[in-house]
Amino acid sequence: MSKPLPQEPEFEPLSRIQILAAMGVTAILLLLVARIWLWLDDVIILEVQLSVSAIALGVGIGLGITVASSLVYQLWPAYQYSADVYLKLVLKPLIWPDLVWLGILPGLSEELLFRGVMLPALGFNSVAVVVSSLCFGVLHFSGVQQWPYVIWATAVGAVLGFSALETGNLLIPIVAHMTTNMVSSLLWKLEG
Repeated sequence: MSKPLPQEPEFEPLSRIQILAAMGVTAILLLLVARIWLWLDDVIILEVQLSVSAIALGVGIGLGITVASSLVYQLWPAYQYSADVYLKLVLKPLIWPDLVWLGILPGLSEELLFRGVMLPALGFNSVAVVVSSLCFGVLHFSGVQQWPYVIWATAVGAVLGFSALETGNLLIPIVAHMTTNMVSSLLWKLEG
């Protein structure tokens, strides 16, 4: 017999200002880590190659991640609970225009660090994708009950990492990350 999932999140609700401040501080910290890494190591950052096809591919990957998340949400109760707790904690206090920041800040800062700097620094190969994806998943850890969300974030990190590895273009995972964050957030807010 499976153990019932706890009903209450491990964290007290945060205010809108606290969420926005946390997003901003996290983005700045990740950008600083990326900058320090570049300063300490002779890493050639993954290029951003602007093109309509790269943007379209990034949007397509982001929408695919969003659809996959919806399916996993329906099929895996532990992930459903974990995602609800995480999204309630992060999204509930935010107003509609804030969702743009929720797409832009993590999409830029996390992709710059995990796919732009870490992936090339670790060898720009499949092993580097796995390691950077695990680190990306751990970044999304917000409590012991949230392990399914960490697994999901790790899988998403792998998709984003392989998109960077296959294309050599950092713009694709950036656009994919922004797309999935914004579309998923919009859908959650509409349903909530």
